[in-house]
Amino acid sequence: MIRYSLVCAKGHSFESWFQSSAVYDRQARRGQLECPVCGDTKVEKALMAPKLSGTRKRSVPHLPPVATDVPLPSADTATPVAMMSPQEQEFRAKLKELRDHITRNADNVGERFPDEARKMHYGEIEHRSIYGKASPEEAQDMHEEGIEFHPLPVLPDEAN
Repeated sequence: MIRYSLVCAKGHSFESWFQSSAVYDRQARRGQLECPVCGDTKVEKALMAPKLSGTRKRSVPHLPPVATDVPLPSADTATPVAMMSPQEQEFRAKLKELRDHITRNADNVGERFPDEARKMHYGEIEHRSIYGKASPEEAQDMHEEGIEFHPLPVLPDEAN
């Protein structure tokens, strides 16, 4: 993940996280970035000071918590955060709806997912909706066999 300081054409500054610089470039080219203050889609990277690591420990200023029921991360761990536009909030809600629908209406086969998916693919058992777990290697093997499956949408803690 990479964090960029951004600024819209109207001068509003904000920050956002991206999976990579290529993802930022693609979204910027397509006009998919939006100022959370005014909705302007003409957004550019702002100048940022590089974050340099050193051998000396720096003190972290203490900030008061925004919400008392949400635990703050420790100073040792960085947590990805984002400010979402209304469109992104709607997309997140749809992903949650999809995940909830699958987990309500499909069978959780857990660690047996690769075996069950193969049996269905090769016609050994009747096809049904399932979800479960597969290692990256198992997922790669299933993909190479032509077994169609999709990652189950996973969203960060709903308190975020």
